[in-house]
Amino acid sequence: MFNFSFENSTHIHFGEGQIAAITDAIPKSARILVTYGGGSIKSNGVYDQVATALRDHTWFEFSGIEPNPSYDTLMKSMKLIRDHNIDYLLAVGGGSVVDGTKFIAAAALYEGDDPWDLVAKQQPITAALPIGCVLTLPATGSESNTGAVITRDGNKLAFLNPLVRPVFAVLDPAVTLSLSDRQISNGVVDAFVHTMEQYLTYDVNGKVQDRFAEGLLLTLIEEGPKALADATKHDLAVRGNIMWAATMALNGLIGAGVPQDWTTHMIGHELTASYGIDHARTLSIVLPAVMKVCSDAKREKLLQYASRIWQLNEGDDASRIARAIALTEDFFTTMQVPTRLSHVELADDAIDGLVNQLAAHGMVKLGEKGAVTLDVSREILVAAL
Repeated sequence: MFNFSFENSTHIHFGEGQIAAITDAIPKSARILVTYGGGSIKSNGVYDQVATALRDHTWFEFSGIEPNPSYDTLMKSMKLIRDHNIDYLLAVGGGSVVDGTKFIAAAALYEGDDPWDLVAKQQPITAALPIGCVLTLPATGSESNTGAVITRDGNKLAFLNPLVRPVFAVLDPAVTLSLSDRQISNGVVDAFVHTMEQYLTYDVNGKVQDRFAEGLLLTLIEEGPKALADATKHDLAVRGNIMWAATMALNGLIGAGVPQDWTTHMIGHELTASYGIDHARTLSIVLPAVMKVCSDAKREKLLQYASRIWQLNEGDDASRIARAIALTEDFFTTMQVPTRLSHVELADDAIDGLVNQLAAHGMVKLGEKGAVTLDVSREILVAAL
């Protein structure tokens, strides 16, 4: 296991009715900007719960943060922040709203010329407004981590900084009952692939991290289909397990002290930026191809994954690995997401553009050992056809 330093300071309020906890989680003296997306929180009762919890606070609102939050949209919040002397942000929504709010938090106090430099040039973040969040779509883990992904002019780029980690997060499984099947599927798959990016690398004897990761994978495989089945889709226990698994998948715990990959995500970001494909659906397309193309480098962990997740202990190594990949694809299919580029109407004529975008963004040495060159990324995309 590698040396590591681990901290996660986000205060989690988990369970039904916990939106009320924001009353005491945010100082009464704060001037709050509530950020959210397209307005679904007004139809599912979440907005009213937030308004009730903030009835003794001074607050304003900023809506319209879209999936894959846009720099241009987010920058529209700056005038509100200046005009109303905002000093606290409350994100109410899924990972895109939280990611967008993280950027707003940093941009509001940025002293440079163009806040996009925080993302594109990785300029240091020296100050940020404090953030709380009410999670409505479990998927990205953004509610308790330091990262965010922002899009501008076809460029989907990430940034990391501890100053944008939320101070607190409310996780109420009941608010997820109004999600569509597509949103449920995307969330489960996103959490699954987050876990795989930190698990399916090479062995460093990180037994605790491995078994935490395996527990999350097994939970998502077990509970994910239940959230789509008519008989169990309104089961709060099912939703609660999925919600907590998604948070734990990317709060820093399972990635501490172990190598991480993120090839699937970097290639997936280009699919989203170029073609507008849902983030999770890019992951379900790319991950099986990464597993196939990189099977030699990942052999030991693939065999562990085959044994511990899919109980595949018979046959030669190659057949067990192939079967584990096939079962992973079957799980994604059960979750109603694509596993091939052809499933989203893309063919081999898309590959050159995607590889060029990877090159433009410096994604030329991906993977846990930096061995995924542009040629290997091309091979992965071909395998995903």
